Amino acid sequence: MDTIDIGLAVTGGLLVLVVLGMRVAFAAGLAGLVGLIWIFWSKKGYAPDDFGWALTVAAKTAGQVPHSKVSSQALSLIPTFILIGYLAYYAGLTRALFEAAKRWIAWVPGGLAVSTVFATAGFAAVSGASVATSAVFARIAIPEMLKIGYDKRFAAGVVAAGGTLASLIPPSAILVIYAIIVEQDVGKLLLAGFIPGAFSAVIYGLLIVGLALTIKGFGPPVGGFTWRERLVSLPPALPIVLVVVTIIFFVYNPFGGDAWGTPTEGGAIGAFIVFLMAVWRGMRWAELKDALLETAKLSVMIFTIIWGVLIYVRFLGFADLPGAFADWITSLTLPPMLILICILLAYAVLGMFMDAIGMLLLTLPVVYPAVMALNGGEFVSAADSAFGMSGQMCAIWFGILVVKMAEFCLITPPIGLNCFVVAGVRPDLSVQDVFRGVMPFFIADAITIGLLVAFPMIVLWLPGLA
Repeated sequence: MDTIDIGLAVTGGLLVLVVLGMRVAFAAGLAGLVGLIWIFWSKKGYAPDDFGWALTVAAKTAGQVPHSKVSSQALSLIPTFILIGYLAYYAGLTRALFEAAKRWIAWVPGGLAVSTVFATAGFAAVSGASVATSAVFARIAIPEMLKIGYDKRFAAGVVAAGGTLASLIPPSAILVIYAIIVEQDVGKLLLAGFIPGAFSAVIYGLLIVGLALTIKGFGPPVGGFTWRERLVSLPPALPIVLVVVTIIFFVYNPFGGDAWGTPTEGGAIGAFIVFLMAVWRGMRWAELKDALLETAKLSVMIFTIIWGVLIYVRFLGFADLPGAFADWITSLTLPPMLILICILLAYAVLGMFMDAIGMLLLTLPVVYPAVMALNGGEFVSAADSAFGMSGQMCAIWFGILVVKMAEFCLITPPIGLNCFVVAGVRPDLSVQDVFRGVMPFFIADAITIGLLVAFPMIVLWLPGLA
């Protein structure tokens, strides 16, 4: 067998392990190690005496990956972004956001559900974790919606779908992971997520209003708030704005001149601002310890997945599977845009069986070079490209598209993680209830993805200014 055949065989074995239920981190690490042993042993003609040598070289190659890749400074963004979200929860900022959104928006048809979507979008601007966002608002928003007569399944679906916005709206852990894997500018990718994230929230809101207008008693509006009550609700939510502005200025200075620093520094200062706010609001040691422990747990989970998948990625490099896949994609006679749509549909199917981070880490080393080759290469100009954008802009555009697909996968049965989280927080809801509740949001996500594909400037306008 040549290296391509070995790559295909090991990749098939990896998919079998994942389908059988093995964790992505361990399945990818094991597949990568077996693949490296196989390739090195094949170079010696499968001589029995050389198996030990192949095992030793493969183990050393795999052992170098975790430190060499995870020591990247850019990855330090992940724990700081996650910490911002948990500290914001313990500082009471989530409750303040929801209350402000309710007083300003709840008067529209389906207003409380719309308020929940925009509150989750606001919390997503200080939290890099979709799971944390869903868990927090399952405690806050669902009881409020049930109190005024919302169907419990739809109320749960609103929270699960709204939680996915944290994947796209910076600070986003998944966007950072994408930037590391494809070696693109983290700052520009974070900037690129703002408008599509807000756009997704608006589409969700319009969907809810449309349902409320067409289905009698679907979501009664909530009124009775005076202008004074609305204005009073704004100051407690202002720390969110301060953190967002801080991160933006550390990525891109909208007033001209150099940015204030790196995204990593922006994330650290954002976490410090929220920490001060949490202390000022009365956070005790027990709550701080819980925030730190939850941040550590989620960070370790993400880093473990990265370690395992990067061993598999190193094997792919030796097998030259990404290059072979890119050559095959570019040899197809189909229109490039149709091929891209097929790739996105494949992500939708794959997301039914894998978690979002693991799916992106496993597929990007193969798919990303193919998409870039489809556009004309890493250094192609906009005039000579297939999608009408330069290589760098294509990398950013494709990143937002795949992260949006990852959002879609967070609510897709049977693995939709956000749905399991909401059901876990609410004992009165089954996972099946939550999956039924998110079904209308599949339509909203499909519309959003279609518009992002058709109008790339929704994604590229802001990073184009940097």
